[in-house]
Amino acid sequence: MDPGMNQLLKWGIENSENPSADPTSTTDPKAERPSGRPINAEALNSLFGGPSDADLMKESMASILSSQVTLEDKLVAFDNFEQLIENLDNANNMEVLGLWAPLVQLLKSNEAELRRYAAWCVGTAVQNNVKAQARLLAVDAIPVLAQLSIKDSSETVRRKAIYALSSEIRNFQPGLDAALKTLPKGIAPEGAIDAGDMEAVDRVIEQLREDSARKAA
Repeated sequence: MDPGMNQLLKWGIENSENPSADPTSTTDPKAERPSGRPINAEALNSLFGGPSDADLMKESMASILSSQVTLEDKLVAFDNFEQLIENLDNANNMEVLGLWAPLVQLLKSNEAELRRYAAWCVGTAVQNNVKAQARLLAVDAIPVLAQLSIKDSSETVRRKAIYALSSEIRNFQPGLDAALKTLPKGIAPEGAIDAGDMEAVDRVIEQLREDSARKAA
């Protein structure tokens, strides 16, 4: 059974009246039953044919990539996309939907706002998500983020790129090792760092932030 429909069935059972309740009882059977869980939006979409989160993610990316859509509307679509991938399952579904490649490509856009949103979405997707962290490493986006965090002309882009790097390297040793190989001396410390050592990771990120602030001054 479709997972969404399964959740809908459970919701119906939990929120239905108890048919076996004693008709002579003075106790309200509804009062005895714990309040049901809120109905799942994806389940409703499955039942009534509305767009799934996967559909909305693909539609958002299609709008962002379309030459027929204005920059303002692209940013609205990017905002919607970012909110969708705050959900862990949706972030992990990006690989299945083929959305990592276009997102990483948008990090190289000529439009600063598109680069900013792309970095923001990367950071959201990989935060506390080992599967997404591994995928970002696999698509070779860490060098791109490192370059944006150091060399991009826009301070807001640099900040979001640093956020994305910070999310990628925490508690994920392969991502941290890849980032340290790309970052210049003075920012990347000599020797290895444990990705689980938050103080050491924070020092690297703080160096990036200080470097970005100097460029903005």
